[in-house]
Amino acid sequence: MHPALHSWRDELPRAFVRLLAYVGGAAVLSMVAVQVVQHRKTVPPAPSVVKSQWVDIDRVFPAFALSIPEAAGAPSHYAVRRNLAGNGRMDILTLGEADSADPYLEVRVYRPGTEIDDFGLPQVVIAEGAAGFAPMNVRAPSEPLDSKFGPLDIVTFDTGRGTPHHCLAFVRSWDEPRLQLSGWFCRGGEFVQRSTLACALDRLTLLSAGSERRIGALFAKADLNRTFCGQRDPILAPTPKYHLLWKALENRS
Repeated sequence: MHPALHSWRDELPRAFVRLLAYVGGAAVLSMVAVQVVQHRKTVPPAPSVVKSQWVDIDRVFPAFALSIPEAAGAPSHYAVRRNLAGNGRMDILTLGEADSADPYLEVRVYRPGTEIDDFGLPQVVIAEGAAGFAPMNVRAPSEPLDSKFGPLDIVTFDTGRGTPHHCLAFVRSWDEPRLQLSGWFCRGGEFVQRSTLACALDRLTLLSAGSERRIGALFAKADLNRTFCGQRDPILAPTPKYHLLWKALENRS
């Protein structure tokens, strides 16, 4: 029979079968897609490994010293960290134990490399540096603290992890030379007095600046501004005792 003589009724069954095949195939693909999506939702993604940009240097050559005779019985530690991204250096000096009811003092001297363009705001610097304490109630009083290094930006916070402490923190940054001084003095009960913190920083000295002469000049100028913990006469009181500087003194006196 000539194809033209075929009726549309003869073609209808074959077209209907093809349509059913297409619809069935689409349905199967849809179900497979749903199963894949549900599987992805139920399987948690693999945790990403975040590598710290800071590494501890094994062989430490101290560049700074924090001599506080009143805290002679407190444990002390000196660490140096190097930034892998920009080769910046951070010297960290500590007195006391962070998770202890006794006072704890930490001083950081940061000499940045190319890892940053500008120093952060004081509250941000303290919140990031003291992250191990889980700082709470971070506040920045408007009045700076006078010290031998000039005016310091002050930040207060409470520790949210470990032994409860009230902390008085400080930040001072220089563009020439590029250097940042920061840290915190913590104790239980009440906040550390501002004069106590200034006295502690009065004892921070430079041991070696290496080839960085401008840092040596900065510390030399700072030493000319020493108040010797409120007693300006270096002959009568070169290292005067300051009873509020360390709780151990109060127990021995």
